[in-house]
Amino acid sequence: MRKLKRFAWNISFGFGVLMLVAPAISVFLWMLSLSLKTELDNTDFPPVFIPNPPVLDNFIAVFERNDFVKYAINSVIVSFTATGLAILFGVPAGYGIAKMRATNAAVVILIARITPGLSYLIPLFLLFQWIGLTGTLAPIIVTHLVITVPIVVWIMIGFFEGLPAELEEAALVDGATIWQAFRHVAMPLARPGITVATILAFIFSWNNFIFAMVLAGRETRTLPVAVNNMLTFEQISWGPLSAAALLVTAPVLLLTLLAQKQIVAGLTAGGVKGG
Repeated sequence: MRKLKRFAWNISFGFGVLMLVAPAISVFLWMLSLSLKTELDNTDFPPVFIPNPPVLDNFIAVFERNDFVKYAINSVIVSFTATGLAILFGVPAGYGIAKMRATNAAVVILIARITPGLSYLIPLFLLFQWIGLTGTLAPIIVTHLVITVPIVVWIMIGFFEGLPAELEEAALVDGATIWQAFRHVAMPLARPGITVATILAFIFSWNNFIFAMVLAGRETRTLPVAVNNMLTFEQISWGPLSAAALLVTAPVLLLTLLAQKQIVAGLTAGGVKGG
């Protein structure tokens, strides 16, 4: 009887997971199909799912219509810088909030985390326009910190709250400063949390569209903006648009697949405690 219940639970759980991921997988496969077909095949009715034969013209069109390599370099610079700064400032901030049990500060971080980034766009745009930085990478990096820092801080608060306080107290008794206890005791133990925070911050930064769309110049656009550039007033070219979306999604998808064990281990270890 117990085996039967367990089997029924596994079937129910598998079906639930399938229902949740099926729409995303279907959209991704359809986007892949559109990118490998000609524009004539993409407008056929009834639609043809499997390209026959598959073509790479849409991917070539992406590089011909956009300076895709330059946009990719801009995205790498912005995402890596924003993620690095978020870790640099967010990890110590999370440690301080956790150890001081600063509940009010944690609530502020949570509010900043759930507030749409669009809410910050207009005042930040006016600020950067006033100091003459619009059209450069600097304002994009700064605005991405609005997204990445709250994510890092909130994740690290949960991790540091779950660490045994006895280890740090022992280090302090032995003569270590609070900074040394943080660096040599807390940080090594919180490495799974730092890994999760880094990955999530990078993904959110890489995928951000609105800040780069408004603040970037012609030479400083990022990859999500390149996808938008595939839209024209005459018609929507579904093939090149899908190809561009796949090229932008590929790095994040590969990163997620390669680091899925670290993400699951980090989150189950308490990385989102209290979230």
